[in-house]
Amino acid sequence: MSIKVRLLISYIAMLVVPILLFAIAVLVIGMVFVGDFKSVYKVDMKHHNPFKQVMEQQAAVLSDISLRSSSSPETLLDPKVVEELEGKLNRINMGLVIRKNEELAVVSARLEGSPALQVLPAYGNKDLDENRENTFKAYNHWFLYKQFDFIFTDQSQGSVFLVTDISFFEKYAIRYALLLLLSLFLILVLTNGLLTYLVSRSIIRPLRSLKQAAEHIGEGNLDYEVTTHSKDELGELSLAFEQMRRRLKDSVELQLQYEDNRKELLSNISHDLKTPVTSIKGYVEGILDGVAGADKLDKYLQTIYTKTVDMDRMIDELFLFSKLDLGKLPFYFEEVELVPYLEDLVGEAQFDMEKKAVTLTLELAQASRSIKVKADREKLKRVLTNIWENAVKYADKEQTVIQVKLQEQEQHMVLEIADNGQGIPAEALPLIFDRFYRADPSRNMATGGSGLGLAIAKQIILGHDGTIRAESEEGHGTRIIIALPRLTRLRGRTDEADPYH
Repeated sequence: MSIKVRLLISYIAMLVVPILLFAIAVLVIGMVFVGDFKSVYKVDMKHHNPFKQVMEQQAAVLSDISLRSSSSPETLLDPKVVEELEGKLNRINMGLVIRKNEELAVVSARLEGSPALQVLPAYGNKDLDENRENTFKAYNHWFLYKQFDFIFTDQSQGSVFLVTDISFFEKYAIRYALLLLLSLFLILVLTNGLLTYLVSRSIIRPLRSLKQAAEHIGEGNLDYEVTTHSKDELGELSLAFEQMRRRLKDSVELQLQYEDNRKELLSNISHDLKTPVTSIKGYVEGILDGVAGADKLDKYLQTIYTKTVDMDRMIDELFLFSKLDLGKLPFYFEEVELVPYLEDLVGEAQFDMEKKAVTLTLELAQASRSIKVKADREKLKRVLTNIWENAVKYADKEQTVIQVKLQEQEQHMVLEIADNGQGIPAEALPLIFDRFYRADPSRNMATGGSGLGLAIAKQIILGHDGTIRAESEEGHGTRIIIALPRLTRLRGRTDEADPYH
């Protein structure tokens, strides 16, 4: 889940959850209020509206009083009638007061000593509203009352009051208002705090993990892995950070490997240069000291020349590879008809090979002479020369055979150079195209060199958008396989894309 969606859900939850919890709180507080209401008013709370019941019972008592006052008002002072009326009024928390002229003839027990008795409205109260309850205040107490005036048989003025103390409503209102406000505050604090904590934790924990990883990497510990279990933007950031760490680690390891390789190169080149230089120095000193007679002079000079050629070639290879490695060696591409090119190249090399008792053959496998590739003639020649000179160096048979085969494929021309030499060990085969690598650690001048021949070949083939690989079996020989993009299509095919156009 993305952080955007998570924040949106959190925002909605911060609105909905408090409302739901507040509604539950109101329901609970309402139930408590109903319990308090039942303790004051003895009404049925289960199946009827309690307020409506109070109004109906009050109206029933007033109706009974009105009926008695019109037919026999003296009965309102009868203790049995008073007891019956008080029983009905007690259930709705009301008291009965009957006044005859200025004298209080009947006062309910719940109203004895009440300050309301001192401020009862006079007979014929002008402010009286018969359609609704009326109120008055006495000594910081509010009272709700109903007044009914009538005339006794002896023409005395009579008033009936149904009075209830409603001050408890104020107490309950303050209590439950505070409870509602407190519950609302707690709900907002808890829900917002909890949701904020959960959302922030899901964001802060990955950030802390990234911070720790950055500190480890800053201290040089590139083995510290960044783990992530989320699939949001922070998870993607952690994944990208981990990929960066791996690439950085690979880059550092590669840089260290390059450094080791360059140190090895310097060591190898120093060794390989020192050997011929020492030989040249010895032969020159022999000539200068007159040790070499006329019969040995030519041999000494020939040896000096050979050593000089080896040194020159070694320096040339080092310089060439260095420019290839830095991408500063230009390629001069042209369309080359591969079959005639190979025929000329192999024919030229056969003269030198015959002197070394090596058989070099070319097998075209019915390849068309019009097949063309995009190639740099001189650099491609350098590749093939390096490969079969390597085959000659490591030959271990009396008769060395090198076969060059050409095969057509839909998009490539495949060159295969196979020899019957000693082969390459399986553990060394993946490394032979690596820079500075030599399977023979002795580095003698008979088989050695700088170890750059196949690395140069690989760089040149890659510069041709081609591929190069090796197959070998110890004791039976090695095959180097080169694939170059072709320019001309196979007969009958018109849908193949030209790799250069």
